[in-house]
Amino acid sequence: KTVKNIHGILHRSLEIAVKLNFAKTNAADTVDRPRVERTEIKPLDEEQLVAFLSAIQNHKYHDIFTLAIFTGMRESEICGLPWDAVDFRQGTIEVKQQLQRQKGGKYVIVSTKSGKPRTIRPAPSIMAMLKDVQRKQFQNRQEAGDPWNNEFNLVFTKEDGTNYTQRGIYKSFKTVAKHIGCPEARFHDLRHTYATISLSNGDDIKTVSENLGHYAAAFTLQIYAHTTEAAQRRSAERMEQFIKAVTA
Repeated sequence: KTVKNIHGILHRSLEIAVKLNFAKTNAADTVDRPRVERTEIKPLDEEQLVAFLSAIQNHKYHDIFTLAIFTGMRESEICGLPWDAVDFRQGTIEVKQQLQRQKGGKYVIVSTKSGKPRTIRPAPSIMAMLKDVQRKQFQNRQEAGDPWNNEFNLVFTKEDGTNYTQRGIYKSFKTVAKHIGCPEARFHDLRHTYATISLSNGDDIKTVSENLGHYAAAFTLQIYAHTTEAAQRRSAERMEQFIKAVTA
């Protein structure tokens, strides 16, 4: 994808050069661009999901893993989620930033991958879970006293208020994945799992796309075509039952 983007920039630049008589031909015209090959997505199936949820009971990162599965948020977005983005009254989360590690080990807040914030509405049980996280964090803050240091007002922190590291979360995820017989699973597959669950349960592609923060529903449709095809088959079966009922 990076090579394709660079080619596009060079092609347009040389095209202008030809128009301005700085070059006789556009050398980029003769280049065969590499095809963009998408990695096959591997969401957890229902059996694996049940095993995973069972394995993370009482786990240090239970709430982080659960939020990823049932909202589709990226790991960096979960790590960078601030309390002012969680609206318990409205039952919404504004995904507006990420936590990233710079060279040298310093952590900074940056915008989302798309550069635009998005608002999602998780299931009530997920919001209740976050309320419990808030209570636990308040207790930790009271116990820590002056050493407490939640620089970015983050939802998920260690007992002293400092942020979790994505590396630590990922390593723990891989341990759990191996335990349930899915050693090849990636944390990002939890995001795919959310999308698959949503589409399989009848959510429209536009809603899922917006929740994931994709730039277009067509992009989401391209990634999860296998899921939408299954939904179409179920839709056809329901329509067949309706036809039989009204024509009997």
